[in-house]
Amino acid sequence: MASGARLRRRHYAVLLSLVLGVVMPVLVVAGYLWFVAADQYASTVAFSVRKDEGGGSPLESLVGIPGLSGSAASDTDILYEFLQSQKLVEEIDTEIDLRRIWSKPEGDPVFAYDESGTIEDLVKHWKRMVKIYYDDGAGLIEVRVLAFEAEDARLVAQTLFEHSSEMINELSAIAREDAIRYAREDLNKAQDQLRLAREEVTRFRNQNQLVDPSVDLQTQAGLLGTLEAQLAEALIEYDLLTTSTRDDDPRVTQTQRRIEVIRDRIEAERRKLGLAGGPDGGATVYAELFGEYERLVVDREFAEETYTTARATYEAALAESRRQSRYLGAYVRPTLAESARYPERVVLLSLSALFIFLLWATAVLVLYAFKDRR
Repeated sequence: MASGARLRRRHYAVLLSLVLGVVMPVLVVAGYLWFVAADQYASTVAFSVRKDEGGGSPLESLVGIPGLSGSAASDTDILYEFLQSQKLVEEIDTEIDLRRIWSKPEGDPVFAYDESGTIEDLVKHWKRMVKIYYDDGAGLIEVRVLAFEAEDARLVAQTLFEHSSEMINELSAIAREDAIRYAREDLNKAQDQLRLAREEVTRFRNQNQLVDPSVDLQTQAGLLGTLEAQLAEALIEYDLLTTSTRDDDPRVTQTQRRIEVIRDRIEAERRKLGLAGGPDGGATVYAELFGEYERLVVDREFAEETYTTARATYEAALAESRRQSRYLGAYVRPTLAESARYPERVVLLSLSALFIFLLWATAVLVLYAFKDRR
């Protein structure tokens, strides 16, 4: 039968290394956490970027103009990045002195901040003391601020919320100002187009001495119809005379002359309505005048419609600028802690002990592996 196992010198060495490499460091960490590390108080604030869901401007409903304020989801993404930015840390430090707040504990080299640190050091410490939780699906942001006094934690959280609200307001103001500026530029352009179109119509009327060619055309058409009726009467009268009188009768000659005059007048009126000009190089025919006038009127009507749309867009942009379409809504106001819950000593000690033990076990296994290869 095999003899019982006995403790050898290497076993005692492993036990000694366990005490020195694991037990002692864990005791040091425990001593620091319970006797040196200062208590920390937490303040929580939670908010989201809210969109004004109220009814839009009546002009928006009339002309079908969509909202001008952009996406609330993208605003929340911007806000999330802003909460981690150096700019925000600088602004809050200037306002409430973050360096003094986070350096209050004396003799705490881990959790206390060194006031002589740079702004980059302060931003790094900010990310340790300010935890940001972002639900991108719901657009909710929750911030937990740690400090060594409950009032300080709430002060930092309140200041953070105020600066975040100002940033969202600035984004909304920029978006509204851009919308107003673009709408104003479109309105000015539409005004210029309308003014030019009306000036062209006025120039055409002055040049041709016509207010509305369509009215004059109707008059000319009526005159032509009257002449054609008179020509028909003269032809009938001529036919009656030729059947009842001699060819040298003066009435026959007079009727023939009347028929010729009426035909000449009809021909002249027809040339005015449809040809390039009379035999004496007269004025432009009415067909061309009427076509040119119609083109000018269409341009003017298009310019008027463009101006109406541009005016409605501008009024909608002004109405949008008078209300706050984006704002920061806090569903949890900065809280005031009554007890210190941080640092989480048991959790930190457990994680530290596990990490130290894994390092020790890895070192022992590596050492024995080298010994076995010899």
